[in-house]
Amino acid sequence: MKNLSLKIDENTFQETEKIILKINKNRNRYINEAVEFYNLLHKRKILSKQLKKESSLVRDESMKVLKEFEALLDDNKSV
Repeated sequence: MKNLSLKIDENTFQETEKIILKINKNRNRYINEAVEFYNLLHKRKILSKQLKKESSLVRDESMKVLKEFEALLDDNKSV
């Protein structure tokens, strides 16, 4: 494990202290779980942003292919 010095706002600290007493969890474990949760949240946001970007990159090409298929279907109907 890594040691970390943390400066935290007084209100946040007081609220954290109240919560960890109620849930019977030590401060270190609570903060580790909070950071893990926050990391997961941001990983998902980053992935979502990346998927939106990549989706927009392939959208135009996908529409071209779809139009080509539709044209082939239209050609077959007229035969």
